[in-house]
Amino acid sequence: MKHAFRKIIPLLLTLCIALSGCAAQEAEKKDSSKLQIVCTNFPAYDFAREMAGDRAQIKLLIKPGAEVHSYEPAPKEIVAIQESDLFICNGGESEAWVESLVSDDVNVLRMMDCVETVAESSEGIYASDHDHEGEHDHDADHDHEHEEELDEHVWTTPGNAAKICYALCDKLCELDPDNANEYMLNYEVYNAKLMELDIDIRTTVMNGVRKTLVFADRFPMRYFTREYGLTYYAAYPGCASQTEPSAKTVAFLIDHVREENIPAVLYMEFSNEKMADVICEDTGCKKLPFYSAHSITAQQFEDGVTYLDLMRMNIETLKEALY
Repeated sequence: MKHAFRKIIPLLLTLCIALSGCAAQEAEKKDSSKLQIVCTNFPAYDFAREMAGDRAQIKLLIKPGAEVHSYEPAPKEIVAIQESDLFICNGGESEAWVESLVSDDVNVLRMMDCVETVAESSEGIYASDHDHEGEHDHDADHDHEHEEELDEHVWTTPGNAAKICYALCDKLCELDPDNANEYMLNYEVYNAKLMELDIDIRTTVMNGVRKTLVFADRFPMRYFTREYGLTYYAAYPGCASQTEPSAKTVAFLIDHVREENIPAVLYMEFSNEKMADVICEDTGCKKLPFYSAHSITAQQFEDGVTYLDLMRMNIETLKEALY
């Protein structure tokens, strides 16, 4: 599928350029006095509006509530990217289409380039190969050694968010030097909020009576747990396609909830919560939401919910899960 998509990219670009006049009529009117910024996901969008303020028109490609891992741009979105002053994407395998789509003259900021990345880890995660004990595929192991997959959820710590925003501020100053002082001030104000958030998370973790979290769901919080010295158990890696738990997966998590006297299991935003419900029914613990901030609901978007808001909701969850 990925290779087929790459083959049709030149044709799509030709078509999009030819139809750009029609697409422009349907799109939101552009303000020529403002920078045009296009973002793939919510963290990029939220950081851009914090850094640019009223100096930019910012377009979010992946709509609130949409599936983030299977997104591919529509023709009019390709036009928006090509005509933008700055395109902010995450990078990584889930956005592999970017490398084929974006021409050299598009100004691109990849959030994964702004921080020190880590590999997705199977530690603490009930991986699918647990279901095949005794059946070991050495060729598969060999392939894994050479195809280390990076965890793409780089924005999930305030420290990484600050690094991304610093790089974004630098880009804005380069694109619009006349307003550089304003962008730098925006960064300083927002960075102070991020550092305050970081301190509050550290204090919450330090005051907890335990240091283990159980995720009855995907696990996109590796950067977070690594930064704050937390251990974890989870059903699937961050970008896993699984949605229905096996009996062995549920049993694996139930055992750890009981062994470590875990008061609450966590589920990620947009989860169907089925696994959390089963574990809670069996162990008597409660279920609580945890936010990666990868996307938000349409209602949250309309209400103006921010990255900082979601991370502070996580602090309240930590106070119940760790205390």
